[in-house]
Amino acid sequence: MHKFITIEGIEGCGKTTQIMHLSDLLQSHNIPLIATREPGGCAIADKIRSILLDPTYGEMAPTTELLLYAAARAQHVEQVIRPALDAGKVVLCDRFTDATMAYQGYGRGLECTTIEKLTHLACAEVEPELTLWLDLPAEVGLKRALARNHAQDLDAEARFEQESLRFHMRVQHGYAQLQLQHPQRIKRIDASGTPAQVAQRIAAAVEPHIATWKQ
Repeated sequence: MHKFITIEGIEGCGKTTQIMHLSDLLQSHNIPLIATREPGGCAIADKIRSILLDPTYGEMAPTTELLLYAAARAQHVEQVIRPALDAGKVVLCDRFTDATMAYQGYGRGLECTTIEKLTHLACAEVEPELTLWLDLPAEVGLKRALARNHAQDLDAEARFEQESLRFHMRVQHGYAQLQLQHPQRIKRIDASGTPAQVAQRIAAAVEPHIATWKQ
């Protein structure tokens, strides 16, 4: 089985911070790993990311958005994720296919069967072993994300933060449905509280896997 771990959740749930904490934890066990993100992770996918997240492209059609995500993912899997997994490394990825289903499926209303076909094409059978879903109310996450973007001058990547709260609530509902559909793979992590508290919850969730990841 692939040593592939994804971190999922709505805007502002703390994924980036928790990827760093989890990286530190695994490195303390001498587990070789790489940490990456979507959209992006390599030069071509990063170019696509700049289009996808640019708020000046508010007129982007949902189908265009979906196809761009699939294109970025195909390159990311081919150039970064698969080679690292083949080398025996653990791959930690900030968002992956569940995000597409939550955002473009539940959020935008695109057909789930279409998304599944594109996912199969883009991923070429690369699937996460474990997904950590950072569960946070949509209104809390959106407020955090807007404050973060302002503080860190990230407005150039704020296209999704400009969506309505109703959109983010649909995305959050999507993640909840995905967790119900895949309870063995997707583990719910309460993302409320301090980053340290959330990191402790994640550590408890990954502990049963650490011995396997060392092999």
